[in-house]
Amino acid sequence: MSASTAAATQAICAPLPVLGRDVTVPLVTGGEVTYAALDYAASAPALQRVWDDVAAYAPYYGSVHRGAGYLSQLSTDLFENARRTVAEFLDCRADDQVIFTRSTTDSLNLLARALPADCQVFVFETEHHASLLPWQDARVTYLNAPRTPQQAVETLERALADRDPYGPALVCVTGASNVTGELWPVRELAAAAHAHGARIVLDAAQLAPHHPVSVKDLDVDWVAFSGHKLYAPFGSGALAGRADWLRAAEPYLAGGGASRKVTRRTDGGVDVEWHESAARHEAGSPNVIGAYSIASACKALTEAGFDTLVAREQHLISQVREGLAEVPEVRILSLFGDDAPRVGVISFVVDGWNSSHFAAALSAEYGIGVRDGLFCAHPLVRTLLGSDPQTQGECGAPEAAPGEKSLNAIRVSFGAGTPDEHVERFINAVRELVTEGAKWQYRTEDGRCVPAV
Repeated sequence: MSASTAAATQAICAPLPVLGRDVTVPLVTGGEVTYAALDYAASAPALQRVWDDVAAYAPYYGSVHRGAGYLSQLSTDLFENARRTVAEFLDCRADDQVIFTRSTTDSLNLLARALPADCQVFVFETEHHASLLPWQDARVTYLNAPRTPQQAVETLERALADRDPYGPALVCVTGASNVTGELWPVRELAAAAHAHGARIVLDAAQLAPHHPVSVKDLDVDWVAFSGHKLYAPFGSGALAGRADWLRAAEPYLAGGGASRKVTRRTDGGVDVEWHESAARHEAGSPNVIGAYSIASACKALTEAGFDTLVAREQHLISQVREGLAEVPEVRILSLFGDDAPRVGVISFVVDGWNSSHFAAALSAEYGIGVRDGLFCAHPLVRTLLGSDPQTQGECGAPEAAPGEKSLNAIRVSFGAGTPDEHVERFINAVRELVTEGAKWQYRTEDGRCVPAV
């Protein structure tokens, strides 16, 4: 490879600039180090591009909808253009609606409120709680964890074949696991759902930041995702998809914006005519900056090119998995096996280590931020660990003796803004902690493992 080609390849594969990339944090052993943010699956750092766009708009902040002033009209245009940008990013159908919400959780709860009467819901136990729990007021069937993508499709087909064939039904499935990072066979599950007269909603919280999501190509009925996992600031999300169930449902929130006409009745009551557009479920003053930041992130990722982003992320995934495989005490958690396609989310356990203790040592001694626990996917993690619900042990002692079952796990996750150095530091830190042990003493405080003073 020539020097110019190598330089071009390096430039193409460079991480996208994100906020916090130069932040330093103190180490308990002395000194400071640049923080390695490896908890993208919880919240990805905001892209610098997104932050700059929001800052440029901030002086022009104004009320949204129905305002006569210039700034109000400008803010309204930004808000509605953001809706169109999200629809384009998701490759929505012409008659789909995009509703801005607070998060994936909020989006799926909104859809749960809009289910037709007597709707049956089918959801795998492997889902994040955001897509596992909202359906409890419906007739919900929880499906056992599959061990292959094909088994997932077969499990769903059997469950749908046994349902009432004439009533409404909905399948809820993740696009990429927030525990293992494994991609689910969404297109095949959607085909199975539609073949049995059911609809399907895709939880794309972990998929959309890493892979292109096409409503048309996947043939899903709805998509839900969060801005804070898509490199946008906190507090915004979206639900995009078919409008009929949403138009027929009572508004998610009652109030201004959702109502088109309100009149007093002669008996003293109030009659309300609700909007049929997305505004029906967006009562109150909307989060314009949140919607605009999501749109900015959608544009930034599209312009960067998902082919390039995916290729670079696969390189990082290989680095992490190969590095962890060299440490015999480490076991990577997987549902579909080592060869399953995945995004940059990897969970593991370390033989003889309390996971909270290990994560605390990574932070305090190496400046590396990961996550430990059950990751708001308790049934899935317990299935992968083969453990029953128990109380976590003290962080200063191993949670389980070598060879015994772990009670929770450690998760490392990364994405478009992750430098190679952060991954290399993480792998070296895991190796050192396993071979040499922690350099500091730790204690449990409010249920968390922290460095002892």
